Amino acid sequence: MRHLPRAVGRSLCPAAVAGLLVFSPCPAGAADDDAPKGPAVTVLKVAKSCFSDIVEATGTIVAREQTSVRPERPGLKVTEVLAEAGDTTTAGQVLARLALPEGGTLQVTAPVAGVIATSTAQIGNFASAKGEALFTIVARSEYDLVGLVATTDVRKLAANQPATVWIAGADDISGKVRRIGATVEPNIQQGMVYIGISSQKRLLLNASGRALIKTGQSCNVAVPLTAVQYSSAGTVVQVIRRNRVETKRVEVGLMSGGNIEVRDGLNEGDVVVARAGALLREGDPVRPVMAAEAAK
Repeated sequence: MRHLPRAVGRSLCPAAVAGLLVFSPCPAGAADDDAPKGPAVTVLKVAKSCFSDIVEATGTIVAREQTSVRPERPGLKVTEVLAEAGDTTTAGQVLARLALPEGGTLQVTAPVAGVIATSTAQIGNFASAKGEALFTIVARSEYDLVGLVATTDVRKLAANQPATVWIAGADDISGKVRRIGATVEPNIQQGMVYIGISSQKRLLLNASGRALIKTGQSCNVAVPLTAVQYSSAGTVVQVIRRNRVETKRVEVGLMSGGNIEVRDGLNEGDVVVARAGALLREGDPVRPVMAAEAAK
């Protein structure tokens, strides 16, 4: 048998079948081209998620309607106090009893249901129609958070939008936008919003509060904030295709919980670098490791 030149022999794969020598290109070389090379990189698959558009307002708590309770006659002396600040009342409930100058007693009742905000009633004190109110009641236990929002966010607000309100010294309370102010504070360039809240517990009037108002929702694919890079070329994400890095420009939107909405540039199921960095460049070979596996 004639011997092939060594250079040719190295480029072919021999297969002897029943004495017949057949040469074909070696598959090992092709496999090597697709085999993962380069550094290990943590990646994840892009999935869809929904994001809430949130507007933040900060302000103070006020009573939506406050009712003052006094006797109709002057010169009456408090003999019994049956309610105090913080109590929840019903309409017609007896709050105190007063002694009449000519004898007998007069009952002071709550004109509306609500929460008693303040009380000055003390046994032995005098009360009259023109004096200081014995009680003030937050009618129907309805309060407003009067808050300020950035002028750019005022246009997003509308009546009945849901809000979560945090108040100093109280639990989180659900509320709704009741009305939006028609003007902007010129010195600070912020608009005013009234967020209605109801609480059977006493809220401290003039206490500071903060509200997160949900003005809308958007559903798109999402990636971690760490996957996004901002540069002079725009906002980009590093995508892995055939074990190589591809840089994709994206349009981002809302953010929530460490993730960011991608409105354009990615598709569901794309594999992206979980923590993008300057060390990876366009076309670099990598060995992708799914985030779930990397966490083990």
